[in-house]
Amino acid sequence: MERTEAILIDRIPYRETSLIVQWCAPGLGIFRTMAKGALRPKSPFVGRLDLFVSADVRFVRARSSDLHTLAEVQWKDPRFGIRASYSRLLAATYFVKLVTQVVEVETSISLAHDLLVKALDFLTTREPSLALVNRFEQRLAEELGIAGTGSFAESIVEAFHRPLPAQRGQLIKRMLEEEKGSRPAAPL
Repeated sequence: MERTEAILIDRIPYRETSLIVQWCAPGLGIFRTMAKGALRPKSPFVGRLDLFVSADVRFVRARSSDLHTLAEVQWKDPRFGIRASYSRLLAATYFVKLVTQVVEVETSISLAHDLLVKALDFLTTREPSLALVNRFEQRLAEELGIAGTGSFAESIVEAFHRPLPAQRGQLIKRMLEEEKGSRPAAPL
């Protein structure tokens, strides 16, 4: 049985009572586990498999696939503050989706994991900003060795030949709308 600290980054229903849970860990990178019976009322996983939670995870490594069996989860940091606003949830989702888009499965990504931890911890107590989004993209591009001369978001798109996750556009639009709404009206 293996043990690691990881952030829960995705949950996918599997059959009637189970979940496929995706994690991001510093030493293991992005990996998936099967939480058998997680949706049953008396499951030991009830209430423990929530997005953006950092947890101590114990799992049994699969012999012939990349879908391991989840054995135990103990919360370390639930990050309840992220749920305080839709903008925080949107930013956290964008950061997670961007990391999963550019990092290979089961490849050690300790610096990308640390970056994700810092961003999620920031969002636990504060609203996202354009500076936060730009800084996250910059640090990720630098970590991947693809920081170009243009914007860091463009460098990521060019290097991976994929558009950025849709949440980025939604987040920026929302932040700009909130900024307009918080400014005092211009005199007539």
